[in-house]
Amino acid sequence: MTSAAAGVPFRPAAALGRPGILEAGWLAVHAPRDAGRPPTRRPVHVAPGAPLPMAGRVLAVTAHPGQESAELGGVMHAFRRAGARLALLCMTRGEASPLNSTCQRLEAIRPWELQAAAAILGISSVMVADFPDGRLSRAPMTALTERVKRAIDQHVPDLLLVIDPATGTPGDAQVAAAVCIAARSAGLPVAAHTMAHAPGSWALGLEAAAARAIQRSAAAAHHSQSQALARVYQRLDLLGGRERLRWLIRPPGIRKIPRPRAPRRGRRGQAA
Repeated sequence: MTSAAAGVPFRPAAALGRPGILEAGWLAVHAPRDAGRPPTRRPVHVAPGAPLPMAGRVLAVTAHPGQESAELGGVMHAFRRAGARLALLCMTRGEASPLNSTCQRLEAIRPWELQAAAAILGISSVMVADFPDGRLSRAPMTALTERVKRAIDQHVPDLLLVIDPATGTPGDAQVAAAVCIAARSAGLPVAAHTMAHAPGSWALGLEAAAARAIQRSAAAAHHSQSQALARVYQRLDLLGGRERLRWLIRPPGIRKIPRPRAPRRGRRGQAA
């Protein structure tokens, strides 16, 4: 394991002003697990007229804190509303951000902000790795892939969710590549959140008012990045209830996303 992925020794988090919680090289917050047999994977499918892939467990993987809210928040909310159990692996602590509205070090405060945002989005498990922020595009692919595999083994997801490598940063592309390698090894599909008009993408309709309100609240939980909130809110307003996904690795048997069925029309153009 590389030094980037290695965990630091456990120590009380009181030094960060958060007594009663332990800090480690990766930080995990887990909801109580169900008793009995370990979870089994369900085949991912897309129901006709419902462009959201049906998955029982979704694991999202991001490059740094804040992306789970500002970029994936609407999609994560849609999966949660559909009954999926959500987990999140964030590869860095976000220490390279040029913004800091607090008096604390970013590598100390941003994982805690991430936990607060995840609770708002309904994410039941959060893991934060120690890869260096700002240099993620040069991180060893073997180490990144191994970290994703560990998260897959731990959470047994049906579907992996990332930011589209074609529209994200070089760090996002490196993360997506590692996720795809790990997903192929585990036989799992990978969906990417992408932009409008991306080739092979499809539209995902949201309940705009509820989804965006929750997404705004989650983004606001990142207090250290509050200077960027106005720009995030403006982008969400422009999106309305529209989001887009595309397959990086398709589920078996799925060639394309079925379009919602339009109402049949009678002879006079009336809906049947």
